[in-house]
Amino acid sequence: MRPMLCALAALTLCGGLTACATPTNYGPQADARGVGFSDYRIENGRYRVTFQGGPGAPPEQVSDFALRRAAEVVARDGYDWFRVVDRMGERTGSRGGGTTVGIGGGSGGYRSGVGVGIGTTFDLSGGPSYRQTLEVLAGKGIRPEGAYDARQMSGV
Repeated sequence: MRPMLCALAALTLCGGLTACATPTNYGPQADARGVGFSDYRIENGRYRVTFQGGPGAPPEQVSDFALRRAAEVVARDGYDWFRVVDRMGERTGSRGGGTTVGIGGGSGGYRSGVGVGIGTTFDLSGGPSYRQTLEVLAGKGIRPEGAYDARQMSGV
């Protein structure tokens, strides 16, 4: 009974740790693998913006943060609106725990044996991460249908 309680306690602890996700705050990416935004100007009025979420961040939040950054970049450079012309969402990182089963056998001399092993892994990383990349086209003047108002979204 005691080994069963220890195993149950370990599973509960692992489950609790898995539920802990690192919060994803809005801000610039510190390094190539860090959480946050990065952007660059492809040409005048055309930008690529990426937001990398932390483990466990919902894909919707990551997408919203990418749109927010696009609005800030476009407004900063004097444009009034932008349209998303290409988008790519990507799931990265952990896919969760798993279980494996192995069977083996051997013989030598007068003896032989067969063994079965079961292995279990637990994901303690907080879940998968999502990355959203947007390519946006910016413009000035009257906002076309389907375009975002950069100044309203960025608060500029």
